[in-house]
Amino acid sequence: QEIKAYMKYYNQHRYQWKLKKMTPVEYRNHLLDVA
Repeated sequence: QEIKAYMKYYNQHRYQWKLKKMTPVEYRNHLLDVA
């Protein structure tokens, strides 16, 4: 249960500098919009 919660946090709420300060989910959606 804790692992799932952390994965959700990591993918949806943790901003990453290498992804242009977006969360992984936001970055994926950004790439899909650009393509």
